[in-house]
Amino acid sequence: MKVLESEIVKAYIRMADDGWQQGWHERNGGNLTYRMKNEEVEELKENFTPGKWQDIGTTVPGLAGEYFITTGSGKFFRNVSIKPEDSIAIIEIDEKGENYRICWGLVNGGRPTSELPSHLMNHEVKKRITNGKHRVIYHAHPVNTIALTFVLPLNDETFTRELWEMATECPVVFPDGIGVVPWMVPGGRDIAVETSKLMEKYDVAIWAHHGMFCSGEDFDLTFGLMHTVEKSAEILVKVLSMTDKKRQTIQPDDFRNLARDFKVTLPERFLFEK
Repeated sequence: MKVLESEIVKAYIRMADDGWQQGWHERNGGNLTYRMKNEEVEELKENFTPGKWQDIGTTVPGLAGEYFITTGSGKFFRNVSIKPEDSIAIIEIDEKGENYRICWGLVNGGRPTSELPSHLMNHEVKKRITNGKHRVIYHAHPVNTIALTFVLPLNDETFTRELWEMATECPVVFPDGIGVVPWMVPGGRDIAVETSKLMEKYDVAIWAHHGMFCSGEDFDLTFGLMHTVEKSAEILVKVLSMTDKKRQTIQPDDFRNLARDFKVTLPERFLFEK
């Protein structure tokens, strides 16, 4: 089967285009990686022409031998659906988790996303703690979420509670909460380490003044998670533009009742009295 006829590649391209349509990917902003299943790799392997091994910039032994679909560095999300062979790649990780090589894609040259270390370190964490269920890491620049990093305290408790209060579905969609990384230079190992620490506890990490990372089992769940967080952020931005004090909101006991009825566990550290 040709790569672009594969259902998983079609789904990848659709998610990239959905993010572009939401306005989350100006110019070459954002990146998307998917850890492929063995059967998906075998289905497409006849199309692979492996290149030379290159240093990842970090070490991810838990991903040794894995294959990923990834966006390219400097590539535009708006072009993924138009010129996928130029915009995305399938890469392989070596047996030590230290190097990668391009097996398909980026036909006009280039390399995987500059934030590949962050993606792979997050994948390694999520593969371990979800017994391999999580396969998608998505990074985008949703406007309202970024705006909140300039006005809210940069801590997990504040961001989680404020966004939970904006829509009843939020504590059901992301019951573990949200992690926040203070501003750091993107693309390197340091921010990758800090993000992967948060991914031990959360499926959502916000990079202050930059964007959001989400992890999920598949494209629908991961995109839906980011969409929900960003919609909640949009509501909060509108509320804050009208007043600095809410007249009414969802209270701690309301969240506890919600958790009971929807059978989710909400950490008590987010249910503090204001």
